[in-house]
Amino acid sequence: MTAAADGPAATTRDPRTLTRKHFDVVVPATTRWSDNDMYGHLNNAVYYELFDSAINGWLITGAGADVLALPELGVVAESGCRFFRELEYPGLLDVGVRVERLGRSSITYALGLFGAEQGAPAAVGHWVHVYIDRASRSPVPIPAAVRELLETAERVRT
Repeated sequence: MTAAADGPAATTRDPRTLTRKHFDVVVPATTRWSDNDMYGHLNNAVYYELFDSAINGWLITGAGADVLALPELGVVAESGCRFFRELEYPGLLDVGVRVERLGRSSITYALGLFGAEQGAPAAVGHWVHVYIDRASRSPVPIPAAVRELLETAERVRT
């Protein structure tokens, strides 16, 4: 993963003009044979899997926390994706992740999916994690290690 420290907020730009530098972290990924659908391109659901993996990979490695063992559970409350260009197997990809909003118990991410050799995104997405208590399922504050990582990304960017 590589950090990207500059660039305006993803929500203030035409999403087709975003580049990797607009994201806090860029995670490399590869397509798999099973990712292609009957039309020969990545199935839409694969884009969401890539977003989910990039976010959680960053949280796990960056925060040094075992997200599966925390008493708080980050659940996806909202997600969306705008598709601009097809991607296919075989292919190298980059997934950009950016903190758009950091609340008390929720995080809104902006996401970009890029073909490895392409400057413009093939898709942009958004993702909202809400932290809840594993037992009660009630909203709780974002775990300290996760919040510290995300606040650091925001500070580096501003």
